[in-house]
Amino acid sequence: MNFDFSDEQQQLRDQARRFLAERCPPRAVREVLEGRAPYDRELWKGFAEMGFLGVAIPETYGGAGAGQLELCVLAEEVGRVLAPLPFSSTVYLAAEALKLAGSAAQQQKWLPLIAAGEAIGTLALFEGRGQPSPQAIRAMVQDGVLSGVKSPVPDGAIADFAIVVARSGHSGREQDIGLFLVDLSGDGIAIKALQSIDPSRGQAELRFEGAKVEPLGAPGEGWSLVTQLLDRAAVLIAFEQIGGADRALEMGRDYALDRIAFGRPIGSFQAIKHMLADMYVAATLARSNAYYGAWALSTDAAELPEAAAAARISATEAFQHCAKNNIQVHGGMGFTWEFDCHLYFRRANALALLLGGPSYWEDRLIERMRRKNAA
Repeated sequence: MNFDFSDEQQQLRDQARRFLAERCPPRAVREVLEGRAPYDRELWKGFAEMGFLGVAIPETYGGAGAGQLELCVLAEEVGRVLAPLPFSSTVYLAAEALKLAGSAAQQQKWLPLIAAGEAIGTLALFEGRGQPSPQAIRAMVQDGVLSGVKSPVPDGAIADFAIVVARSGHSGREQDIGLFLVDLSGDGIAIKALQSIDPSRGQAELRFEGAKVEPLGAPGEGWSLVTQLLDRAAVLIAFEQIGGADRALEMGRDYALDRIAFGRPIGSFQAIKHMLADMYVAATLARSNAYYGAWALSTDAAELPEAAAAARISATEAFQHCAKNNIQVHGGMGFTWEFDCHLYFRRANALALLLGGPSYWEDRLIERMRRKNAA
């Protein structure tokens, strides 16, 4: 049996890698990191022209009509180059939420705009520190208007619309939680950009005071709809992370082969060999779990909850491990601004918290395995 991507999906990978090698070198990431532009607008436009933004959007809404596996392929390539784009917030979160629970009118309005690169979306889940949970949600929707504060919101300062997780009742039950679509150009919304460890992927605070909203999904779906969305996004983020982990490993390997100390490449020293071997093992294990998650996501399998959690945990550990050890392999030079090692370290730590920290996904995996064993 062949557990790898198909020939057509490999061709998509090659196409995306060539495009990104030309349009998104490290200097393009640094221009966003060090400058005032919140993202690379020309690269975003190029993504739309190449059809990457709409790869998993149905053709009826202007997309390519491909599947989740193709989106996983693109996610890995985006992660390899640290593309300074609102790709994950718009495609993995906002577009997936619309496909999962949006009405026909909502899909018809926003999905074509996403596919064309004319709209940026995001998910507003967090309200300060802490892990995702129904108890942490205090934002309230009453009579079709939203009040509350969401922070941090990925790419919230540049988004055109947001899918907001909020309460619609006071019973305290999970069913009170729902998804609501907010046009961020409307009244009653204050947006403030936040500082973060990775300025190439912005964060923002969204303050709502009587902002008009549209419900997303049927009443009573509650927190279960949020967890479905997080599971789907976790698999896609995992592919970004393994892309970054693989590239960090390659950077460390190449430097170890080129750097000469005491008359020999530093890669010939046992300590460096062990470090690179550990990085390889972590990245390979993460890839295995990510592939399992990709299968579960693309087939809508019942195993998706535990597959998503396993992919998320292993990919987070692998990217952080490889990014940190890449700096160590480079030695003192790895800590300097001029080398690109810190770019991967920044992104590894930013992605680790995007959908909830590692402990949140570890708890979810344990709970899901416990339920599975009890059944």
